[in-house]
Amino acid sequence: MQELDTPTFRLAVAQFDQAAEAMGLDTNLRERLKLPQRSLVVSLPVRMDDGRVEVFTGYRVQHDSSRGPSKGGVRYHPDVSLGEVAALAMWMTWKCALAGLPYGGAKGGVQVAPKSLSPGELQRLTRRYAAEIFPLIGPDKDVPAPDVGTDAQIMAWMMDTYSQQVGYAVPGVVTGKPLSIGGSLGREEATGRGVVYVTLEALRHLNLPIETATVAVQGFGNVGAHTARIMQQQGARVIAVSDVSGGIYNPKGLDIATLMRRDPSQPLYQTKLGDAITNEELLQLECTVLVPAALSEQITGKNADRLKCRILSEGANGPTTLEADHILADKGIFVIPDILANSGGVIVSYFEWVQDLQRFFWSAADIQNRLQDIITSAFHRTLRFSSERRVSMRMAALMSGIDQVAQAHLQRGLYP
Repeated sequence: MQELDTPTFRLAVAQFDQAAEAMGLDTNLRERLKLPQRSLVVSLPVRMDDGRVEVFTGYRVQHDSSRGPSKGGVRYHPDVSLGEVAALAMWMTWKCALAGLPYGGAKGGVQVAPKSLSPGELQRLTRRYAAEIFPLIGPDKDVPAPDVGTDAQIMAWMMDTYSQQVGYAVPGVVTGKPLSIGGSLGREEATGRGVVYVTLEALRHLNLPIETATVAVQGFGNVGAHTARIMQQQGARVIAVSDVSGGIYNPKGLDIATLMRRDPSQPLYQTKLGDAITNEELLQLECTVLVPAALSEQITGKNADRLKCRILSEGANGPTTLEADHILADKGIFVIPDILANSGGVIVSYFEWVQDLQRFFWSAADIQNRLQDIITSAFHRTLRFSSERRVSMRMAALMSGIDQVAQAHLQRGLYP
């Protein structure tokens, strides 16, 4: 399908093909799992504050539902495309299976720069999007969540729009909601906390003490900021962070709490808390842990050889190309792949969904402990698989996740 032919989708399919070949996956299943189960493209006419009507394009893609309802975020970004959303949905399928969650993968998005909209325009866009994808979503069908450019408020509008359609409150239709309408404690920081948990396991595996570890984080949004904050609390020295406008570097360590309190519209370099650096320079800093937590395909064949980290912990989805993977392996860099490293978000989303369905809510400590148990167990299963099969951590994670989905398809059979 030509509409799917984007660099991100090609990367997702190439990773899948490599894993499928290594595990000898059934040819028929290969063809099915390369493409989404269901894709919806919607037109979103929105009345702007000045009275004119602007039409946006939105997407919802369900890659697989063999193991349960599909699950995945909604992204608001100018570069959103059907191919990108389909790739992210595929990665969500493997991510959920690897973590042992009873979900398939989905993803959604709207082509829009959310910061260019007023609060009223953003609400009208969100409600129209939720209404257009209404036939596909539901607590037993497909459960959206926040992603790049979206937040708890947007999830609240989506939950309310769905609830108005059915006539009663359905908190379980989305996750990442405010606490007042069925959100979960710990959801906002969940992805970053999960990145920290697996990174700490990797440091122990490599006999690298946390007290002497240095950390650089590309992307100081929700995932990157919480990763930096919690890594610092654990005793690491965070020496560099960046956002879309560039970053700052201080070899003595940055004050992450102060950076998180700044006005979000203020570029990091204006804080004067470190020397200004570019995103590309951040990736090439000498450090113990590098966390790419921005967008996909940041580490490529062109710059992978210049990385000087010991551990690459992928907070973003698809930040490393296949060509870069080979270079990183030759350099001996320990890679914690995205579908493992950033699975904390979907794990705590699962907790929120379960709490909503049961109308019974857990403590923050309970959620953190459950998250740590699930994600560290997934890390050690992947590490054992990697060692036993002599494959990279990425291939081990992909093969493990794909095998779970393949078994579900084979046991359910083909209908009709």
